[in-house]
Formats: sequence, C-alpha cells, structure tokens
Amino acid sequence: MNKRDFIAIGIVIILSALGFIFLNFNLKNDAQGGETVKISVGADIYGTYPLNENDEIKINTKNGFNTVVIENGSVFVKDADCRDRYCVRQGKIRNGSIICLPHRLVIEIESNDKSIDAVAG
Repeated sequence: MNKRDFIAIGIVIILSALGFIFLNFNLKNDAQGGETVKISVGADIYGTYPLNENDEIKINTKNGFNTVVIENGSVFVKDADCRDRYCVRQGKIRNGSIICLPHRLVIEIESNDKSIDAVAG
C-alpha cells in the first residue's frame, strides 16, 4: 500500500464518522417530537395513547399477555408471558418500536409526520 491508499482510507473513515454523527444527531432531535404510542396486535390497532401521560396498559390476547407502561415520555414492556421476553429486555424507548413476535404485538412511538423504527423480540 502506498501513501495515496492510506489517504483514501482515511477520507472514507472520516466521511463515515461524519455521516454517523449526522444521523445520530437527527434521530435524537426526532425523538423529542414523538407524541403518541400506537399499540397493534396483529393487523388490528389495540389503542393509541399520548406519550406525555403516564399509563399502564394490560393486553390479553389468545397468544398471551403483555403489560405496557408509558412513563415520563418513554414506553416499555413491564411484563410478558412469552418465552424469550425480548420485548421486556428492550427497556425504555423514546423513539422507535418494540415488537413481541410471539404475541404479534407492535408498540410504535409516532411523531407528527413520521415513525422511527427499531426492533426487539
């Protein structure tokens, strides 16, 4: 490898780092715009709840149960009877989604114009 190769690799690393910082900054700003929590079971909307009001929602379906908590601008699954419990281990989120595949449960934080997605369980 010669000097030009090292310079090219350095430029690619710097541009990648700048892109990562820019995307991370935008996601944090979008997270502040989250307004509602939409809970779906399968293809059906179970309910829509304001993100700024604390609440505990117990969801019982033929596949099992989940307890979803909205607290201080974040949402998390407090308890579930699914085998892997990935939805519980996801923890609190302020943007994105929590998905419990065994129960076909999707919890999404939605803002005015868009939804930011992340997957667990």
